[in-house]
Amino acid sequence: MPVRERQVDFSEYAAADKYDELITPQGTARAGAGGIVSHLRRLTHKRLIARQQAADLAIQAMGITFTVYSEGENIDRAWPMDIIPRVISLREWRRLEEGLVQRLTALNLFINDLYNEQRILKDKVVPAELLHSSGNYLEACAGITPRHGVWAHICGSDLVRDGDGTVYVLEDNLRVPSGVSYMLENRAVTKRVFPQLFRKHSILPVDDYPGQLFDTLAELSPRPLDYPEIVVLTPGIHNSAYFEHAYLAQQMGAELVEGPDLVVGDDDCVYMRTIHGLERVDVIYRRVNDDFLDPEVFREDSLLGTPGLFRAWRKGNVGLANAPGAGVADDKIVYTFVPEVIRYYLDQDPIIPNVPSYLCTDPKQREYVLANLAKLVVKPANESGGYGMLVGPASTAAERKRFAALIKKRPRNYMAQPALNLSTAPTLCDGRIEPRHLDLRPFSLQAGSSKVSAGGLTRVAMRRGSLVVNSSQGGGSKDTWIVDTER
Repeated sequence: MPVRERQVDFSEYAAADKYDELITPQGTARAGAGGIVSHLRRLTHKRLIARQQAADLAIQAMGITFTVYSEGENIDRAWPMDIIPRVISLREWRRLEEGLVQRLTALNLFINDLYNEQRILKDKVVPAELLHSSGNYLEACAGITPRHGVWAHICGSDLVRDGDGTVYVLEDNLRVPSGVSYMLENRAVTKRVFPQLFRKHSILPVDDYPGQLFDTLAELSPRPLDYPEIVVLTPGIHNSAYFEHAYLAQQMGAELVEGPDLVVGDDDCVYMRTIHGLERVDVIYRRVNDDFLDPEVFREDSLLGTPGLFRAWRKGNVGLANAPGAGVADDKIVYTFVPEVIRYYLDQDPIIPNVPSYLCTDPKQREYVLANLAKLVVKPANESGGYGMLVGPASTAAERKRFAALIKKRPRNYMAQPALNLSTAPTLCDGRIEPRHLDLRPFSLQAGSSKVSAGGLTRVAMRRGSLVVNSSQGGGSKDTWIVDTER
């Protein structure tokens, strides 16, 4: 008599001390997740694993990779994706979407104010010394107001949910936020794995993002053209996000260029070298950091940028997204003041709250941080990718001692937050479904109008108990479904 294969079962999955995105503590599906949970329960573990293997093969065949910098080497790896999606109901998402637009609107007003009147500093809502000590404030940008008054056109704000269900903004990424191509590719792979669910359920599409991005960039064009010349400026093939640069250029029908491919003419306009000669460029979606953008203004030894590019932008002859200097608000110390920034410019309370934070520049708060390192997450002001931070509950005494010395030496460079009980989602790990912590990076667009991607890139800490979701630190990803439960 054949042995019956084991079905997927969530009866022993739910944990009362966590908020799970798919399963309630009672073992039932959350709003919007009923379809995927029911479908998973009809599968055997063997079939579920086979689908994960099919997804992994599809990722390899599609060439979806990311680069890890390790011991001086650049290692290309297949993009890590778990096939069990993360689900958010449309009703909840609409509120989050509203909060993201509110936040980016206020941040752009803040950046424009800092480079012009500096009213918020004069009114002492944000301390002036915070700006003066910022490594991301660019003196060259003073007195400039870009088209539409917008500096950060593409923003990736990281959202997390605590154990009580509250969604917080963990940080804002306003310089060169990455990950949107993986959001799009995750959806393409998931449609291959669960095609029937997309026919039966009202899941908001994400494949319109490249069109939305093109329209946002086109609004920055100095020339009134229906189809302005847009290029994606990449540092080159060795950059960790090069796959994304090439992917977005291809999806938008834009040219992928490197710094030497562009030249600034005597008329202070930007031109692209082509086999047919020079062609004028209207908008540059730059994926090169400020320091390397223009050797005439920033780093003289840069080979990644284009001489004269900043001058052409300052004179309004080319659009740059994101604008140079937008990183002044992409600072984890500035982050702590964003609720006050929203109230100051918009006269509104923040729709999505910040994670409670401690500033190490404040003597009392610094004293608390140093006394409670084992309970807190300590972050450097301007690092990314999960580097340079201390996760207190998972740290050793030696690591805490080292961070205490760093904080005392350079308090402006550090802030701290409580270690949240991050929400989880069912994740296939070594053939078993287990809860793993996750976050969400939606992508907000702003120029003459504002748009937000339907969901975003869900990143997963694939190691049991880990709170670090970055792919460079061993994290993975999931497709994010915004489900219209009323339909």
